[in-house]
Amino acid sequence: MTVTNTPQPTGITLHNASRVLDISFDDGASFSLPYEYLRVYSPSAEVQGHGKGQETLQLGKRLVGLSGLEPVGNYAVQPTFSDGHNSGLYTWSYLYKLGAEQATLWQDYLDRLSAAGYPGDSGRDAKADMTIKQSSGHVHGPGCGHQH
Repeated sequence: MTVTNTPQPTGITLHNASRVLDISFDDGASFSLPYEYLRVYSPSAEVQGHGKGQETLQLGKRLVGLSGLEPVGNYAVQPTFSDGHNSGLYTWSYLYKLGAEQATLWQDYLDRLSAAGYPGDSGRDAKADMTIKQSSGHVHGPGCGHQH
């Protein structure tokens, strides 16, 4: 029998309308993890690379959905995202880390977006913004003053 110090999940709930995965653990911790956050921090080699400094910055994932979530043994889940990505195995310890370090990791992602020339809304593609501006002359969004 393997003894582990990793808290084990006691519940996982998917909220597809708000695109959030709620997970609770047997140590009393619970986290709400947005699908975008899960997608940009996928533990897959496609996202993480094969070593430090080989990570691939994920762009345009703000509206990503989750079309499936399969259990992998008694230690992980494998989500299928609406953009087709499904190669990440999210172990219980990795999900716990994502929850416990969410504020720091999310800010790091936003900082990397900004450094790469994609400041502003997370996952927003600057080329898409330029296309919208060129075609309509105005980007509609929160605070723009128009009725939506």
